[in-house]
Amino acid sequence: MRRDIPPLDEVRRITQKKRDAWWTVLLVDPVATPLVRLAAMRTRVTPNQITWGAFVLGLGSAVCFWLADWRWLIAGAVVYHLSFVLDCMDGKVARLTGQGSVFGAWLDFVFDRIRVMVCGVALMAGQYERTGDELYIWLALAVVGLDTLRYINSLEIFKIRHSMRKQIKERVREARRAENAAELAFMEDLLRDNPEADIDHDLRKTQAAADEPEAPQERARVVDLHQEFRSRFPVYLRLRAFLLRHRIRTHLISGIEFQMGVFMIGPLTDQVLWATVVSGALLLLFELAIVYKLLLSTRDFTRTIDSFARQPLRATH
Repeated sequence: MRRDIPPLDEVRRITQKKRDAWWTVLLVDPVATPLVRLAAMRTRVTPNQITWGAFVLGLGSAVCFWLADWRWLIAGAVVYHLSFVLDCMDGKVARLTGQGSVFGAWLDFVFDRIRVMVCGVALMAGQYERTGDELYIWLALAVVGLDTLRYINSLEIFKIRHSMRKQIKERVREARRAENAAELAFMEDLLRDNPEADIDHDLRKTQAAADEPEAPQERARVVDLHQEFRSRFPVYLRLRAFLLRHRIRTHLISGIEFQMGVFMIGPLTDQVLWATVVSGALLLLFELAIVYKLLLSTRDFTRTIDSFARQPLRATH
């Protein structure tokens, strides 16, 4: 049954994330987004059904990897990428049609982890049977372990950042109950709302709004919990602005690129060992960079909390 679906440009605006992995932006979205529009217009497929389809294709790619012959490796890489395209489509269909659910998010997460685990074990087991090299057994453990590690790290960092923001907001609420205090804004939120603007521009714009005498109620104190990181790495500002103009997040080697290195580049080039080692090393490097950024952010947090005691959040009239 045909549905009233907006034009493709509008579908892109609704379904595509403001920031995403470069692999998704460059190699998946150009295919997935038109397919999402077509699926929404011509079928009654649900996001959960697409999630199941992606999972089944993932298991199919694992079978190909286990057979280990170079022809099967190529087939496995192609099927894995098709599985990933479907995996990206389920969320887009949910956003476009309003069929998203909490259970669907859980199903997507669990199936992703199972797919990586099964494909990792199957790929390395096939290579072990093919070569007799015991290193592939360790690589299977490494693939599963790294995929788990990045999710644990991401979850813990999210919890710490949420806790820091919550404490800052509580300080502001206390100040506002006692006096006419300034509004609070986080720099990362300003940039998320306007991802194409660079940081200096937002700072100037926010400061100008704070200095405007006609509208004191709109003034805001901007809290930047990444200030020390940006001051130490000024080139990051230019790189970030360039990437965001193309919807690419600065975490260039994330779990997505790691999976594609292991399950696509390695099998397609018949260099599974080296592709896995390089992909794993790059993933660890970027995860360590995120931890370092968090460390600097906690210092910004401490300075911000201390500044509340020295300078009340009072709006000037």
